[in-house]
Amino acid sequence: MTFTVPDMTCGHCKAAIESAIAQAGGRAIVDLAAKTVAVEGLDQTRATDAIRAAGYEVAPA
Repeated sequence: MTFTVPDMTCGHCKAAIESAIAQAGGRAIVDLAAKTVAVEGLDQTRATDAIRAAGYEVAPA
């Protein structure tokens, strides 16, 4: 599933989101230019909770 993360702007943001998803047990594929995150291995609730816990707003893409 893919999410929009509008306040993701840099490599640090990318790394923080990848780490948060990995810690929750999933895999994140981040596209900074499009401000999207594709998540594998987690349900929607766990994925959005992990991204929010990393400090980012998230919405379904």
